Amino acid sequence: MAACCGCCSALKPRWKRLVDNIFPVNPEDGLVKNEMDKLTFYAISSPEKLDRIGTYLEKKLASDINRRRIGLIFVAMDALDQLLVSCHSHSLNLFVESFLKMVQKLLELDEPDLQILATQSFVKFTNIEEDTPSYHRRYDFFVSKFSSMCHSGTPNEEIRTRIQSAGLRGLQGVVRKTASDDLQVNIWEDVHMDKIVPSLLYNMHNESFMCLDLDSPKDEEHPAYIAEQVFRDLVCRGSYGNIRTVLRPVLIHMDNHKLWVPNDFAIKCFNIIMYSVQQQYAYLVVQMLMSHLDKCVNSDPAIKTSIIDVLFHSVLIAAGGSLGPSVLDVFNTLLRHLRISVDNKSQDEKAREMERKFEEAIITVIGEFANHLPDYQKIEIMMFVMGKFPQLDQEDIGISIDIQLQTMLLKTLQKVAATYKTIYMSNTFHPEFLTGLLQLSQLEDPSMRITVQEILHSLIDRHNNTPKFKAIVIQKDLGQLALNDSKVSGQDSLFMKKNNVQFYNHIMDNIQMESNKVDNYEALYCTMCLLAVELGSEEILTEMLRLGLDIQQGVLTQMSLPMTHKCAIHGLVAAFINIVAQLVGQTPLVQYVKEVIDIRRDEAPYLLPDFAFNRSNRPSSYSHIDNVQPKCLFDQATLQQFLVDCGQDASRLTTPIAVKPFSTLDKAVSGSGSDIGSINLELESAEGSPIFSRRWTDEEITVESLKKMLAEDNTEKKEEEARKRQEIYQTYRTAPFEEIVARSEQKSCNFHNKLTEILDMVSRPPDSPERMRKSLQMSPKAVFDVSFPDLFVY
Repeated sequence: MAACCGCCSALKPRWKRLVDNIFPVNPEDGLVKNEMDKLTFYAISSPEKLDRIGTYLEKKLASDINRRRIGLIFVAMDALDQLLVSCHSHSLNLFVESFLKMVQKLLELDEPDLQILATQSFVKFTNIEEDTPSYHRRYDFFVSKFSSMCHSGTPNEEIRTRIQSAGLRGLQGVVRKTASDDLQVNIWEDVHMDKIVPSLLYNMHNESFMCLDLDSPKDEEHPAYIAEQVFRDLVCRGSYGNIRTVLRPVLIHMDNHKLWVPNDFAIKCFNIIMYSVQQQYAYLVVQMLMSHLDKCVNSDPAIKTSIIDVLFHSVLIAAGGSLGPSVLDVFNTLLRHLRISVDNKSQDEKAREMERKFEEAIITVIGEFANHLPDYQKIEIMMFVMGKFPQLDQEDIGISIDIQLQTMLLKTLQKVAATYKTIYMSNTFHPEFLTGLLQLSQLEDPSMRITVQEILHSLIDRHNNTPKFKAIVIQKDLGQLALNDSKVSGQDSLFMKKNNVQFYNHIMDNIQMESNKVDNYEALYCTMCLLAVELGSEEILTEMLRLGLDIQQGVLTQMSLPMTHKCAIHGLVAAFINIVAQLVGQTPLVQYVKEVIDIRRDEAPYLLPDFAFNRSNRPSSYSHIDNVQPKCLFDQATLQQFLVDCGQDASRLTTPIAVKPFSTLDKAVSGSGSDIGSINLELESAEGSPIFSRRWTDEEITVESLKKMLAEDNTEKKEEEARKRQEIYQTYRTAPFEEIVARSEQKSCNFHNKLTEILDMVSRPPDSPERMRKSLQMSPKAVFDVSFPDLFVY
């Protein structure tokens, strides 16, 4: 009967006849449209027949493939596409299975046209929204096949381009169909991403396409353009749980194909990733790059520099979301790589140069990271960086450490400080941070001291006045500088009163260093002027005048300084006192300062900045300089009198400064330890004005001396305990039993005698003379019985 039905079309089921009628006599005529409409109407009216129609079409397609009837193959696929788009019944799943089998058969052929035809049909299928999910449908074959098409090596360039484009469209269809449906196959598995992502990157890495300008028109059918769009779509669909599976193949591809150097393509890829990834997951990209940098710790410096450069561009895009929850971990990783690079003492000059570029790149990235942090975290990061300085004894500062490491860490501090916006000084300069930063200013290397001063400039300057004090000059009119200042707040005034000794001590110690150069003096002058402008209340400005006088007197009594340094310091003092006098705003004071400067200009021009900071000077330029005449100096008594005449408190000009000593660098940097205040510092002057000079006690009390004392005490106690233990041991080992019993009885007797004495005293009346005498001997004197001097009584 079945054979009879096959021979006689009239006996075939209706759905078979409708399928047969859509095929034309001449394949070139294409699908018979009227018959196709009938078949579509029948499939919609009788959805239960749809799976049979699909099976029958699959059978006919297989026959046409075996007989190489290419025209009829196109007709069958056209019919399948129309049925797929038109029918939305619940039984579509069974029809899809037949459809995917037919697509798979075509993809397995070596005919490019049939592969492209199958891909186009598959893309149409992926655009359909199915009503019910399919739990058993697999796309492994399609992922593998489309990926292989993306790597097509066909010699004909036109055909190769068409196949690659079709493969990319196919991968896009697979991602679209499965990425957002949890009930479908998990396309985010490593086995799939290891095929999809490299295929996309392979097509994106097209030199001719990458060289096009951003504004130039691009061929939307070019494989590189399609691959970029698919890659963006893939990254955009990634969530927290699977974005790493996309990034891992990207990093592996860059390593395997050596695409880090040059890193143009790597930067392009990660720019696409950062712009496409969901904002809340941007920090995961940064973490992956950091982890990959850890893996490449022993790689070529050029590769590490390129990775850091990619990281920098990624942070620029990610902005505030680039760090994630582990802020200190990110900075710790970068600083660890900085330390490793500095410790790498390569003998090859080229390799060392690449390491230096890598270190500069790390510092740049740290600055960019810090730029996106809130201000309170920037202070924490700067303290964290300071904690990376090697721990040193005070006498070894700048001598026993790696100068290059210090330079890199200071540059890192400077980069972070440049991004900080100071509001209140007390919030910026925490005690540990201020102490550590000022301690770093005592390093031996002059360039490092300049860097510390520049860090202070960034943190103190709130109104962008730093450029106006870069050069040491005599300002005739301060108004020409157009200073951006504001009234000093009570909080800032209190901060300066509390910490002025530290700043003054820092300036005095730095200004008297013999290794100073012109740049060092200019940096110190800028720091002093910024303190006067930003924190210059009436009291503070008076103390600034005292600071200038102290520096002047210190130069006169400092015999070891060369004449070049003395002239430079005198010129600095003249420029600084001139600035402070104009900030005070009292005309007689300003006029007196101007008179002293005019006297110097006429009789001692070498005491002014124009001569002292002339970089073309030679040692012979100072050969004619004699002792400084008193009339060329700023007189303390005269300044004090002018301040009193103006109604200001001038007592601070003669009040000694109770200078606190700096702690050691390791204590300052780590922020730990207690303040040792037992070191006395006094100020004395040959002419009566206070200057900074330290007078130490006969035995210097330092942390090391205290440790030594404790160690000696512990040693004596241990020796005494060991001797007693040895005596007891020998007694019990060698003494007769009767002697041991006698000793025990003696101890027991002493105990009983003492106990009897105590009980006897307790049993006496409270007012008895013996008990009163014992109580006075045993109890301390009451507080209310102590007689205080009248000055202590309120």
